[in-house]
Amino acid sequence: MFQSFDIKSAPQFGRERVASLRARFAEASIDGFLVPRADEYQGEYVPASAERLSWLTGFTGSAGVALITASQAIVFVDGRYTTQLKEQVDGEVFTGGDLVGEPPHLWLRHHGTKGFRLGIDPWLHTAAEVRRLRKALEEIDGSLIFLPSNPLDAIWTDRPAEPVGTVAIQKADHAGTLASEKIAAIVEQVKDKKAAAVLITDPSSVAWIFNIRGSDVPHTPHPLARAIVSAEGKPQLFLDQRKTGIEVRAYLAQLAEQLPPEAFPVRLQDWAKQGPILLDADLAPLALSLAIEEAGGTVIEAPDPARLPRACKNRTELEGSARAHLQDGAAVVEFLHWLDRQPAGSVTEIESVRALEAARLRVGERMQNPLKDISFDTISGAGEHAAIMHYRVTSESDRSLNEGELFLIDSGAQYINGTTDITRTVAIGAVPEDRKRFFTLVLKGMIAISTARFPKGTRGCDLDPLARIALWKAGGDFAHGTGHGVGSYLSVHEGPQRISRLSTQELLAGMILSNEPGYYRPGHFGIRIENLIHVRDAEEIAGGDMPMLSFETLTWCPIDRRLVVPELLTAEERDWLNGYHAQTREKLMPLIEDAEVREWLARATEPLG
Repeated sequence: MFQSFDIKSAPQFGRERVASLRARFAEASIDGFLVPRADEYQGEYVPASAERLSWLTGFTGSAGVALITASQAIVFVDGRYTTQLKEQVDGEVFTGGDLVGEPPHLWLRHHGTKGFRLGIDPWLHTAAEVRRLRKALEEIDGSLIFLPSNPLDAIWTDRPAEPVGTVAIQKADHAGTLASEKIAAIVEQVKDKKAAAVLITDPSSVAWIFNIRGSDVPHTPHPLARAIVSAEGKPQLFLDQRKTGIEVRAYLAQLAEQLPPEAFPVRLQDWAKQGPILLDADLAPLALSLAIEEAGGTVIEAPDPARLPRACKNRTELEGSARAHLQDGAAVVEFLHWLDRQPAGSVTEIESVRALEAARLRVGERMQNPLKDISFDTISGAGEHAAIMHYRVTSESDRSLNEGELFLIDSGAQYINGTTDITRTVAIGAVPEDRKRFFTLVLKGMIAISTARFPKGTRGCDLDPLARIALWKAGGDFAHGTGHGVGSYLSVHEGPQRISRLSTQELLAGMILSNEPGYYRPGHFGIRIENLIHVRDAEEIAGGDMPMLSFETLTWCPIDRRLVVPELLTAEERDWLNGYHAQTREKLMPLIEDAEVREWLARATEPLG
C-alpha cells in the first residue's frame, strides 16, 4: 500500500526532547527557538529527515510551528488541526497556539519578555517570515539570532538519511510544453528585470520547468532540487546524480548543467558577484538571501517565475486531468458500491482505505494508466473522527463504521496525467435528520461555487463567502479554506490560487482548484463534499456587457442523495444536482465493467424525488 497506518506520533518523548533543546539555549545565547513544519525547501510535504516538528512534539499535521522558550512550549496550528493537536502532544508539556489569529510573531509581540532573543535556523524560514518576526521583536527590544546550525539536529541522534528518490521525465504529451520553451520564457523575465539570474527554490517549480518528476517526499512527485536560471548560458540544476539514471541525465544535459546539491552555495556566491539575483521572498529560505549578501551581491525580490504559469494549466494538462478524474471517478464508484454492500459495523476505517486504494490500482491496471501514488494520506473518518478535519487513521485509532453514522472519506491519486482530490460523506444506515440538514447546507455551498460566474479580476477571497452563506444563516461555518490549488501530477496543494478568506490571488483561466465546504461538530460528526474544478471563460449571456469567468467540474462521482433534504434546495440547486448526476452516469458508465456496479451507479445518480 501507498499508505501506512503506523502510529507516527510520539508524544511520550516531548518532555525529554524539549529539555534537551532548552539545554542548548545558553550556548547559543538565545531565549527561545522556533521549530517549523517546513524543511530546507519550504515544502508542505517533507522527507522523514526533515520531520523536526513531529519528532519534537508528536504533532504530525502538515502545517504548524513550535515556539520553545525557557518556560513555555507552544505549538501553533490552524483550525484544521486543533483537535488533532490535543490528541497528539503531551498537554503537560505543550500548549496550543493559533497559527492564524496569533501566529508566533504576534505572540512574541504580545507576550514576549523585554529583550527576548529568538533563535532560528535561516534554512527553515523565508525572508517574508523573518521580516515579521524581526518587526515584532523590535517592538519589545528583542532580537533575532540566525544560528549557524540547528540545535534540534544536534540532539536528533537517529535522524533518517536524506532521500535519493528516482527521477523520471514528464514527457511532452503530458506536460504540453517543452522544457526548453519554459526555460526561454524565464530567461526573458530575468533579462527584463536586468538581473544576472533567478533562483528556483520550490521543488515543484523545478519539476515543472524541466519536465521531470521525482519521489523524494511522500505523495508529491517532485525531486528535492534547486536551480539557477541565468540571463546567459545554461541553467544550473542542483540535483543529486544518484537520483537520475542514464536516460534522465542525457535528457537534462540538453537543458542544464547538472550539479550536486552541495555545490549550490558556492555557485550562488559566484552568481552574486555577477549581478542582482531574483528570488521569491515568500518561498526561498532566508539562508539564500544571506549568502548572496555575504558575497557582496544584491537580492531582488520577485515572484517565482514558474509559479503562475504552473498554476495556469495548458490544454494538454487540462485534458489529461479530465481523463485522470474520469478514471478516478470510476474507481471511487467501485469503492462506494463495495461499501454500500457491507453491513453496518462490519467494516473499519482502515479496511475502507485499503478497499479504495485497491479499486484505484485495479481500475488503473484495466485502463492502462497505473496509479503512481496517492496524493495524500486518505482521511477516513467515521462518526466523531469525521469531525477531525485532517484525521489520519492509525492501527490504534481504527474503528468500525457503525449504524446511524456519517462516514467521511477524503482521498486523492497521482496519475501521470493528473492529480485528483475528492471527498464524499456517506450515510451508514439511517442517519439522524440534523446530519442531513447540515449535509444539505454544505451541498448548497458547494453548488454555489460550482455555478459561480465572476468578472475577470475576481480573487479567491471574493468567492469564499458563497460557500458559507447557507451555513452562516444556520449559525454554522467551517474552519478551513473553501478550496486550494492542485498541480498537474505534482502537489495536491498548489499555490498561489486558493478560495479562502485570505486569498488575494486573481483567479485565471486554467487554474485547478478544489471546491470543498464542510461542517464539523467536534465529538459527533463531520461533513465535507469536494470536487475539483478549473477556471475557464464563461459562456456569453445575451445582454451581458463584460467578459466573465466560470468553473468547469473535473470530478465525477455520485453525491449521497440519501443525505439530501430536497426542500432545502432551490429549484436551481436541484437542477444542478440532477444534471451533475446525469453527467456522472453518462461519463462513468462506459468505464465500469461489473454489472452490479453499473446498477449501483444508475440508482445512485437518479434524479431527486
